[in-house]
Amino acid sequence: MSKSKTGNKGLYDSDKKEREGRTPVYYKCGMMNNTIQDILRQRPGWVEVKEDGEWDFNWCDVGWLRENFDHSYMEEHVRINHFRNHYELTRKNLMVKNLKRYRKGIEREDGRVEASKCDFFPCTFTLPSEYHLFVEEFKRSSGSTWIMKPVAKSQGKGIFLFKKLKDIMDWKKDGSRSEEQKDAAQVESYVAQRYIENPYLINGRKFDLRVYVLVTSYVPLKAWLYRDGFARFSNTRFSLSSIDDKYMHLTNVAVQKTAPDYDPEKGCKWQVQQLRRYLTAKHGREKIETLFKDIDNIFVRSLQSVQKVIINDKHCFELYGYDILLDENLKPSVTQTQM
Repeated sequence: MSKSKTGNKGLYDSDKKEREGRTPVYYKCGMMNNTIQDILRQRPGWVEVKEDGEWDFNWCDVGWLRENFDHSYMEEHVRINHFRNHYELTRKNLMVKNLKRYRKGIEREDGRVEASKCDFFPCTFTLPSEYHLFVEEFKRSSGSTWIMKPVAKSQGKGIFLFKKLKDIMDWKKDGSRSEEQKDAAQVESYVAQRYIENPYLINGRKFDLRVYVLVTSYVPLKAWLYRDGFARFSNTRFSLSSIDDKYMHLTNVAVQKTAPDYDPEKGCKWQVQQLRRYLTAKHGREKIETLFKDIDNIFVRSLQSVQKVIINDKHCFELYGYDILLDENLKPSVTQTQM
């Protein structure tokens, strides 16, 4: 299925590509009419194949991966864009589970000071399995704001903020099912996370960073950071007085572009380098260099947290999109990762 039409197993060797510059790369893309497809079509020497065509490179969707990966013979040179259990880092509940386990291991082996370098994610509970632990923490931090997120959705879908337990009770209800059935079905797919109430604001608006990290191997761990990420701004000035305003609290572009006063010409993005210049001018070079080193630490530690869990395969790579939020003290936190 994935046998190369050219038979050149050194296709991805940079020296060979340079010598044989005209060697075509036959690719398949499961994403229709999106940025990935556009970029692949623009690459010189890359040829798109039909559904049953033989390919060297496959940007597949998760459905294809589940149905075909274990049943396909792949030659040495071919590549696909997911590891089999990619979800260990991209599902919100599993990401936190792996980070908590990793932190405990660091504390046990190297002590609390070293383990404190893993304190870069908000207090998070998986429901319903950790519901009682969540309630205890909720009561201890009376008055705090929490955020509820579906574990496997993106683009801000299904997210809401709450300050009272009764708001979760309302969320559980569904007239089409018994309460017991609904509890088991819906709560299981969410995480409750302490909301960062003091985000760093620019012109009164909340933002987060989207930064991409490419992983080509987990054994050994090989990763590359894409330096030109971007900051995503909310369209509305931040305030905790209104926790129901999604345009104020969610920075996802898919959410912001639906705001009534959204201006597509201006958008809601800054390039990371633009943000870095702004922060450096305001806080000084040394402080901002420390900030970005702390962000790099998030990437490294999070990948290490799943290094022993991910099923490594030489044919696979993963492009992770990290969402990083800064608080008013310039402390970065990872809120989630996307694939």
